[in-house]
Amino acid sequence: MVSLTPAQVAVAGAVLLAALVAVFWIFVKSQVLHALAEPADWGHTLVVPFISGYFLWLRRDELVAKPFTPNWLGAPIVALGVAAYVAATFGPSWFVLHHNARGLAIGVTLFGLALQILGWRATKICLFPLAYWVCFGQAISDRILQLVTQKMQDWSAYGAYVMLKITGLDIERSGNILTVFVDGAPTQLNVAEACSGMRMLVAFLALGVAIAYTGLTRTWQRAALVAAGIPVAIGVNVLRVYTLGVLSLWSVNFATGDFHSFVGLVWLVPALLFYLGIMWFLKNLFVDAPAEGAKPAAKEDGHAG
Repeated sequence: MVSLTPAQVAVAGAVLLAALVAVFWIFVKSQVLHALAEPADWGHTLVVPFISGYFLWLRRDELVAKPFTPNWLGAPIVALGVAAYVAATFGPSWFVLHHNARGLAIGVTLFGLALQILGWRATKICLFPLAYWVCFGQAISDRILQLVTQKMQDWSAYGAYVMLKITGLDIERSGNILTVFVDGAPTQLNVAEACSGMRMLVAFLALGVAIAYTGLTRTWQRAALVAAGIPVAIGVNVLRVYTLGVLSLWSVNFATGDFHSFVGLVWLVPALLFYLGIMWFLKNLFVDAPAEGAKPAAKEDGHAG
């Protein structure tokens, strides 16, 4: 069995990482450009690989507790992943030439590499960090995202409409388009197209999964916290549209341009604090009872014996 020093492992890991970046450069470059072009929506994808690495670091003792036992079943899986990536990048026009198809192919390749180098036991430990990267480490196309967020945008539009109506604004709603009348002049807020808040849902869920994985221990607590990210994200978007509607009373420019994203980022701060409050509540909802037969801790009375 080959024995490697920590320095040799680090060098081998760096070489493997450089090779992967070179092989999948088209995807990596495209993903970085997505994140830089739309930081409010996809900027988090640049951080996700480091979060996945942190997940592995948390289980490092378990990962190296036993010797790795390479499994040659990983080789055909790697070949399948690379072939799928090539097809999704350079394939015929009838094939799915898609950014997310490339990302999924890279995930398959990484799974095969882990199985080939580390074996089944260690690969099982790597599955969650790998799945986390595949789900949240790439920009998701609008066509795919709309399948999930369309109904949520409807709820956001209706919620904002109700709040603006209660505030006393002259407003009309037609589907996801809200029209605010200021001195008789209409200003439109298109929740479906102009609001990137629903795309922020992905970033919010990525954050929720990371917090749940590191801050909670029970499966039901983790599932509840991740599920809570959906109504919190919808609430953020309602408040965002409401804020834009109110600000349009002063200037219609507030309802257009990049100000949409700015307002969304502002509302993410209290939303994050609220989300952390939900985690605290779930974490303290039930307190483990002391083990049967355990002696209570002795109280110090402050007097010398």
